[in-house]
Amino acid sequence: MNVYRTEDSPSPSRRRRRSRPARRLLPLAVAALLPLAACDDDPSDPVEPTTFQVTLENMSGDYGLIASGAFDTPVGEAAAAPAASGMAYEASFAAGAGHRLFFATMFVQSNDYFYAPDENGIELYDGVGTPITGDITGQVQLWDAGTEVDEEPGVGANQAPRQAGANTGDADGDNTVRLATDASGNIAPVASTILVTLTYDGNHQFTLRIENIAADMSTSGGDVPVLISPGVFAVGGEAGALFTEDAPDLGLGLEAIAEDGDPSGLATDLGMDTGVSTPIAPGVWAVHSSGTQMFAGGQPDAGLGLEALAEDGNPAPLAASIAGATGILSSGVFNTPVGGAGAAPALPGESYSFMVTAEPGDLLSFATMFVQSNDAFYAPDDSGLPLFSGTTPVSGDLTAQVMLWDSGTEENQPPGVGSDQAPRQAGPDTGTDEGGNVRLIDDGFTYPTGVLRVTITPVS
Repeated sequence: MNVYRTEDSPSPSRRRRRSRPARRLLPLAVAALLPLAACDDDPSDPVEPTTFQVTLENMSGDYGLIASGAFDTPVGEAAAAPAASGMAYEASFAAGAGHRLFFATMFVQSNDYFYAPDENGIELYDGVGTPITGDITGQVQLWDAGTEVDEEPGVGANQAPRQAGANTGDADGDNTVRLATDASGNIAPVASTILVTLTYDGNHQFTLRIENIAADMSTSGGDVPVLISPGVFAVGGEAGALFTEDAPDLGLGLEAIAEDGDPSGLATDLGMDTGVSTPIAPGVWAVHSSGTQMFAGGQPDAGLGLEALAEDGNPAPLAASIAGATGILSSGVFNTPVGGAGAAPALPGESYSFMVTAEPGDLLSFATMFVQSNDAFYAPDDSGLPLFSGTTPVSGDLTAQVMLWDSGTEENQPPGVGSDQAPRQAGPDTGTDEGGNVRLIDDGFTYPTGVLRVTITPVS
């Protein structure tokens, strides 16, 4: 973050009341970037300072999946439908190193069979971080959900093309998810039925394609078309996102896919466990006069420490730059979560808290990194937050006045998956330089909302 000073500084009488040390001046080249007016205080009307407690609470969810969703409309079609031979479903998602792909689509001419990878999913990157692409059909099997008694595939009265309604078959005596059997000998091998491919679209983005390549199926009742159904996909770092082999169905919606080709229930459940879980990083705060800024929107970073804070969660350079600068009345670092033993990121459910002392006319600025990003940070408007309304101290929830900013110093990758983002990068300052301006985040990616809650309480 960069610090700009005003051409005016607080009045001498005000400095005497505060008993603060003399402030050092930042270089004139920096100061000249933003010639704003200073606060016009009345030194003849002294006001007792107020001490505030400021709390920054991480409200981020604790998610198991980085992406999930349903695919239900074959490519080139206008509405949701099963995919017949020659038709395909596609789904796009972002993923990082260590993430695995899971999906499920019904083998429609069955009671409760579905195509899916095993419970471990499919790795999306190799051991050196190269995206896996091409034909991955060899990692897909045909599974029995264990939820309905099996009938001859393509013939059974309780199978989706012939049943009177959803969920009409009898319960299976073996209720475990297991590899499907072919007692009738009329199910083609997986590789002759579907073709599953991955395409890497750049910047951690993938497209999954599941194509029906099957010929008609010969049954005791005559030939029938092989169909695959709408389904779900999920991307995460842990096994067992959809099922565990040789264990009962989790009851979250896989049964509806495997028996009836209905992905809606499972997609909804997966969606509740999908998101970007992020820490917030140690940061910097400052109480300052009007016209002084910790950073300036619409201008390049001034090289005083914003980059280290926004890219790597390191507040030290910025804290050193602003300490004692003209217009900065007091400043400091918050780096230890409440109840913590030492400096650390604040994980979901944790918070930072610090105390500031101010008088009417003073403003508060702070900045903390959105850790699952390349160079995003939370901060108020670049002019700062008023700490008083007239002479009345501000109190309560200030979250609505805090925004997610982009420091413009590193090219952005999808949040939560980028290889140059702090949780995954090889070391500090490893991403591609952007050379942009500090601005509100505007890169087209989806960032979680409701991550940071900011409250302030006058305590004396």
